[in-house]
Amino acid sequence: MTDSPHLLFGSNLVAAVTPMRPDGTLDDPALTDLVDHLLATGCDGVVVAGTTGESPTLTGAETTRLIRAAVDQVAGRAKVIAGVGTNDTASSVRRAREAEAAGADALLLVCPYYSRPTQAGVLAHCTAVADATALPVMLYDVPARTGLAFAEATLVELAEHPRIRAVKDAKGDLFEAMSVMARTSLAYYCGIDELNLPYLASGATGVVSVVGNIAADRNAELIRAVRHGDLDAARAVQTSLIPLVDAVMRTSSGAIMAKAALVELGIIPHATVRLPLLESPPSDLRRLTDALATTAVPA
Repeated sequence: MTDSPHLLFGSNLVAAVTPMRPDGTLDDPALTDLVDHLLATGCDGVVVAGTTGESPTLTGAETTRLIRAAVDQVAGRAKVIAGVGTNDTASSVRRAREAEAAGADALLLVCPYYSRPTQAGVLAHCTAVADATALPVMLYDVPARTGLAFAEATLVELAEHPRIRAVKDAKGDLFEAMSVMARTSLAYYCGIDELNLPYLASGATGVVSVVGNIAADRNAELIRAVRHGDLDAARAVQTSLIPLVDAVMRTSSGAIMAKAALVELGIIPHATVRLPLLESPPSDLRRLTDALATTAVPA
């Protein structure tokens, strides 16, 4: 596989929410509107059924339905990356194959959670999923959610697999990220909106952004400025996003707040989330509304 990471995954990726009706069922027309909004604002990679898409509460059938709907609406204008990771290797392999059959361009594979396997178990799990399809794989390192991080040595070993091509880093260890980038060909994508600029400046290929649901155009500006070596412009973009990043990422939950913001902007009709998540309390909504008012975002 010789394609560059940008061609495999994109660079301005959005961790898309999963629109739902008030009764908690999937809202297909709202998903269509969301995808159109993301593409119109500069997103070149749509991540479906990830953490922000409430993957722990989605059934396998719902996940496949989301992937198919996103693939149909994207229609080749961006990459569709499907979250397939679970804490069960057999289930993850099955979801990977279902995602491939549904037309996904790539897979997002989280470190197996709850079971807390050894690093040898993590290696075996990821290898089994990567062996299951012909799709490129982006590992997802988010120990705050999984209870277990990919060790640097594990990432280096997994980089030898021909289909494991990238890492979504939500661990926040920038030095380790730089070290792995120096030792392997893995492309890094920042998975922490607060740190997009330092990751990009340190060599990351792109971002997988929750705030991108609302402001993918700003992320595109940020990526472009860093690529052109204009750090003053990049800092200005990042600074302009601070109120919005703070409101979305540092209140209840990114999935909750991104949906609330999309409703405020008229992109989707409902902010419904599934338990155990709850919709935004009034104090968080006020913070979000203030941030949207000070950060010009496209409606």
